[in-house]
Amino acid sequence: MNKTLASLAMASALFSVTFSAAAEVTVTDAWVRGMVKGQTETGAYMTIKSTEPTKLVGVSSPVTKVVQLHEMKMDGDVMTMRPLKSLAVPADKPLSFGPDGYHIMLIDLKKPLAKGESVPLKLTFRSQGGKKSSVEVKAEVRALTEPSAPAPMDHAHMQH
Repeated sequence: MNKTLASLAMASALFSVTFSAAAEVTVTDAWVRGMVKGQTETGAYMTIKSTEPTKLVGVSSPVTKVVQLHEMKMDGDVMTMRPLKSLAVPADKPLSFGPDGYHIMLIDLKKPLAKGESVPLKLTFRSQGGKKSSVEVKAEVRALTEPSAPAPMDHAHMQH
């Protein structure tokens, strides 16, 4: 009986260690698309990787009044963009944000953003166990003419 109790205690300890480990989330290649005169919104892009499955549940920034997580995709011949409440981040698989897919919209900016500026972003994640954590990122504003920064999207013709 003592061996059984000892085995159960050891298994229980291993079980709790396995599930108490928090996801380690890393964000790389964060950048913000440059702006043209009169523009009041732009997109932020990056790559997110997590050691455990987690969800991106919020984004904030002091440079803007509204920050939204978005998905853009083609639906037949129509490009659609919609806000998302959250986004699943799989374990050990990079999740790329780009102009033609997932992105973060910075809406109603407090001032225009210039090339070379650093935009602070706070990304909030929720683990499968419900624990919240955040990652703070500084995303560099890139010029519109740089290859990684395509021309601004005209949101007037997209379905939100």
